[in-house]
Amino acid sequence: MSTDFTKIRAQFVLPDGVIYLDGNSLGPLPKAAAERVQRTVTAEWGDMLIGGWNKAGWMEMPARLGNRIGRLIGAEPGSVVLGDTLSIKVYQALASALELNPASKVILSDTGNFPSDLYMADGLVRTLGEGYSLKTVPPEEVEAAIDGSVAVLMLTEVDYRTGRKHDMAALTAKAHAAGALAVWDLAHSAGAVPVDLAGCRADFAVGCTYKYLNSGPGGPAFIYVAPRHAQAARPALSGWLGHESPFAFDLDYRPGAGIERMRVGTPPVLQMAALEASMDIWDTVDMQDVRARSIELCDAFIAAVEATCPMLSLASPRDGAGRGSQVSFRHPEGYAIMQALIARGVIGDFRAPDILRFGFTPLYTSFDDVAGAAKILAEIMATDAWNRPEFKARQRVT
Repeated sequence: MSTDFTKIRAQFVLPDGVIYLDGNSLGPLPKAAAERVQRTVTAEWGDMLIGGWNKAGWMEMPARLGNRIGRLIGAEPGSVVLGDTLSIKVYQALASALELNPASKVILSDTGNFPSDLYMADGLVRTLGEGYSLKTVPPEEVEAAIDGSVAVLMLTEVDYRTGRKHDMAALTAKAHAAGALAVWDLAHSAGAVPVDLAGCRADFAVGCTYKYLNSGPGGPAFIYVAPRHAQAARPALSGWLGHESPFAFDLDYRPGAGIERMRVGTPPVLQMAALEASMDIWDTVDMQDVRARSIELCDAFIAAVEATCPMLSLASPRDGAGRGSQVSFRHPEGYAIMQALIARGVIGDFRAPDILRFGFTPLYTSFDDVAGAAKILAEIMATDAWNRPEFKARQRVT
């Protein structure tokens, strides 16, 4: 293992007395990000004003950062661009895929998919009408449900609740054999597990940057379009920055070249500056090392919790190869237990109806963190410390 995780951990802001196991929801602040954003605010926005779009290279940032993320997800150069939110990118990918495959009208997904993806798909098929539909099946039944009626297979590679991992290569191949296109959501994959979009021949992929990639709350999403589709995919959201010549201000839309056509609105420059600082860290990381350490951390946590908390039920796959970089346990009082943990300085999160979710991110999660979190969880369960009114009062964000 060549990646020095101890050195990398020192590059993040990690508050004293906190064990942070929620990077799969929001990554912590890279120490260099504050200075990088401040420089963008003062030296670029402040001194250059609108000239920053040219002088500071703001307009090129979505493609430049897209290429850096592309290395982590096995994408061909020039096939990834940033901007907008993940839900918007899901909509774009689905709409383009459906139009490229007009012979069929079914979007196939699974019941474990992130609800927002399903909401966007449902809204799209309602808008299209004319027989379009969204079909969902349990995750383990996806492969059997792929048939000639499916136009687009839309899946999140790593289940947001349990960490269960789909086989991207096998399911994409099955989709193609049935005449369907494959759209993959990498929200819990990018920066967590090695991804090979080109090798798997994925058609489209989307993902967010505020989780494992540490761009900060509300950080921009990315979209991948396989080069074989790049000139044919028509963007349903025809934003001015996806135009062939945005500053010609033509009244008629002409899509830009390749992945550029998937740009929609003005890119979030300050947020991308934070992401740029994070990518400087990621450029020094080997994803195979990240994956190996992630499995070790997760396995150690599972062993420690199961040895001391038999009342908790493992919800994640036991085999590390079959899960992402998170571990989930079930308990009827999962919300209160997680609030008790947070009060003791162990930050994970809760997913309805009964999931305690813990993210393990090797860039800053240590084996001491694993042992400390498991010890505090065992103490809380042994003493019923979670059984207090303040821990049962639901907050808006869980």
